Amino acid sequence: MSSYFDEKVIWITGASSGIGEALVKNLAKSSNAKIILSSRKEEQLHSVVGKAGLNKDRYAVIPLDLKDYKEMPSVAAKAMEPFGKIDILINNAGLSQRSLALETHIEVDKQLIDIDYIGTVALTKAVLPYMIRNKGGHIAVVSSLMGIFGAPMRSGYAGAKHALHGFFDALRAEVFSQNIKVTIICPGFIQTEISINAVTGDGSLQGTMDEATKNGMHVAVFAKKMLSAIEKQKKQKAIGGKEVLAVYLKRFFPDLLAKIVRKAKVV
Repeated sequence: MSSYFDEKVIWITGASSGIGEALVKNLAKSSNAKIILSSRKEEQLHSVVGKAGLNKDRYAVIPLDLKDYKEMPSVAAKAMEPFGKIDILINNAGLSQRSLALETHIEVDKQLIDIDYIGTVALTKAVLPYMIRNKGGHIAVVSSLMGIFGAPMRSGYAGAKHALHGFFDALRAEVFSQNIKVTIICPGFIQTEISINAVTGDGSLQGTMDEATKNGMHVAVFAKKMLSAIEKQKKQKAIGGKEVLAVYLKRFFPDLLAKIVRKAKVV
């Protein structure tokens, strides 16, 4: 890793496990960045700090729950206190889904929108004034391949992730003149507990690991590739295995992708 992240304050949501934890560990080892860790699980955040070997002057733990979107301005104000600035915001926290559209309660669709879209947008809006005051910054958001195309058992999740793309593409144009960069990261199958924690049609957790997720890219490899994309200030980057090819099929051969998706067992 180059010096892009050195001397920067980086705020990572969803930092208690999975991609967020892997990002913290990578940055702790490869840079001297100061890291703000956030999620609903404060005890696990402190565990990640220990695993990453962060000294007390290099981190801050700020619990947050994206469902409480009205609280994001006060959460952002708290995040400013330890280091006086936020150079990079990595919107990583989120929730996935495993259920057919017809069998999914509308309250579950709303939950996915509230967490994956509204909460993320609210936090971003709360941080933007500080970045503008600091004359620059970088906002990264972890979307999904489901933010580019849809697949069975992911209707609410794909809808929320598609919304993220619309918002952050528009935001990128709005804040370009203020030296604020926006990067959208679209993971494929990554070895995390995302499928275990995914909601089903009635709102309960799936509780099991998908085979595709189990056999996906190792999360540490993904984190390295994601940070490289942020460092290169990519506007959008899909990261994963052969499933990433679907992005190109969507663009150039949409009918073929539709046939593949209809036949695929996506669980």
